[in-house]
Parts: sequence; C-alpha cells; structure tokens
Amino acid sequence: MKQEVFERRYSSDWEQFEQWISLLSKRRSRADNDPERLQAAGKEFPARYREICHHLALARTRRYSIALQQRLNQLALDGHQQLYRSRTTFLSTLQAFVFREFPATFRRYWRYMLASTLLFYLPAFGMAIAINLQPELVFSFLSPADVSRMEAMYDPQNDVLGRERVSETDWQMFAYYIYNNITIGFQTFAGGLVFGLGSLFYLVFNGLFFGAVATHLTAVGYTSTFWPFVAGHSALELTAICIFGGVGLLIGYAGIAPGRRSRWHAIRYQATNGMPLVYGGVLMLVAAAFVEAFWSSTTWPPVMLKFVVGGALWLLLLLYFLLMGRHES
Repeated sequence: MKQEVFERRYSSDWEQFEQWISLLSKRRSRADNDPERLQAAGKEFPARYREICHHLALARTRRYSIALQQRLNQLALDGHQQLYRSRTTFLSTLQAFVFREFPATFRRYWRYMLASTLLFYLPAFGMAIAINLQPELVFSFLSPADVSRMEAMYDPQNDVLGRERVSETDWQMFAYYIYNNITIGFQTFAGGLVFGLGSLFYLVFNGLFFGAVATHLTAVGYTSTFWPFVAGHSALELTAICIFGGVGLLIGYAGIAPGRRSRWHAIRYQATNGMPLVYGGVLMLVAAAFVEAFWSSTTWPPVMLKFVVGGALWLLLLLYFLLMGRHES
C-alpha cells in the first residue's frame, strides 16, 4: 500500500486519537469536561492505542516518510503515557508508603538497623553501669552546669517537664522539638558520608549521653518525672535515631566496599535505596515531637497511665516493623 492511500485511510483515526489524548490530559478541568466524550475515549482508548502501534510498525517496515513515522511515534508515546500513567492521589501514595514501603525497606536493611541499635544502646547501658558503680563519672561526661540544668528540667515541682520554660506555648515547644530531633537525626544520617565514621560517632555519643542523664536523674530521685516523660515519645524518637544511624552505616559501608561500582556511585546508589528510611524517620521524629510537646511534658496524667501509653507505643512499633508491608518485601 502506498503512503498516500495509507494516510487517507487512517488519518481520521489518528486525528481522533489526538483529540482523545487532549481530552484525557484535561480531564480535571471543568471547562473541558465532557462526560460522554470522556467515557467514549476511556472505553475505546486501549484498542485504538494498539492500532496506532500497529500503524507505526507498518510505517517503519514499509519505509514511509520520516515525518509520518515521527507523527505515529509521538502518538504512540502520548498514548502510552495516558494509558499507563499513575492516577494515585497524595493520600493513597502516603498510605502506601507508611503501610508498605517504609516497613518493607526497614526489614530489607535489618542488619544495618540492628548494628545501629546496638551502637546506640550498648554505650547507654555501659554508661549506666559505670555511673551506678561510680556516680561522679557523670561529671566526666557532663559539666556541672549541664547536670544542674537537667535536674531543673525534671524537678517534680515544675508545671511542665523536659524543658525550662515559663511563657513558651506547647506549639512553640513542638516546633523546637522538631528542630532538635531532626537535627540529631540528620547529623547521624549525614555522618555516613565519611565512611560511616560520623554515624558511628553520633550513635555512640547520643547513647552515652542518654545513659548518663537517665542514670544520674534516677540516682537523685527524679524517677517520678524523668521516666514518665521519656516513656511517652521514646519509642518513636529513639527508634528514628537508630534508623537514621542505620542509613548512615549503609552509606558508609558502600564507601568502604563499593563492589563493581565506583565509590561515589556506590554511595549514591545506597543513599537512594535508603531514602524511604529517611522519609519514614522524619515522620517518626515529627510524631515524637508532637507527643513530647503535648503529652510527655504534661504533669496531670497519672504516672502509670504514661507508662501504659509508652509501652503500648513500643509494642505497636514492634508489630508495625514486623508485620506491615510483608507483601512489599
């Protein structure tokens, strides 16, 4: 078949297909919304798309003009985009991330998560044992001014716990906690770029700091204020810090053992793979800041209630990472 005959026979179909693409591209615009045409286009679009692909193959096989081949190729590309493009909403994307991608990625890199957790908690327990045996060791890690400030934060006489604040509102403290938490998280994560040494340092340092503060405040008798304060948000905050540390270790190991990739490509590759953990960690730190500002710092709830809520959060977090997104894995 000559090209002229071919074009005369199918040009009307191509023009209609172009109109359908234009209509589907503007389907959310009220001015261009035509329900009947939109329904017709939706029903016949897949079959017409296959027909366009067949016409493109014929044009190439018969060596029709480059202009015709380019037109059909563009129609096929536009049709493919309309047929297979994602139509998910922001909420459905967020739901898929929270309930599938994030926990599945966590389990995929569980070895790095475990290593990060041990690097945080083992120094904390070691510091706790050391200060119990020799209480003055707390001053080798914290200055006397820092110790006094910590004691003032958790004085049972305070109306709010965890911060020396008089006029600050809960919303101001919520913003402060977000800034403080995310700063620590990103320091731990970004430290992985230095072959993991930065992540290693921040994990151990924060573990030692937590162990020193917790043990000293327990020793001076502030158990009724410090531990109920920590119980509320510790599951989210401490786990998120360990997640950031695990991503840092993942990146650091890629720099040490890049395999067949160049060192920079290996680091970039693993950083990209670990981004769901970074996004999830940020969400956890924001949630922890909210709990810390509006629940942990309050003094009206009974101590036992705070412990029950804190324990429930730890249990839910454990079940979340164990069970959610298993199909994704």
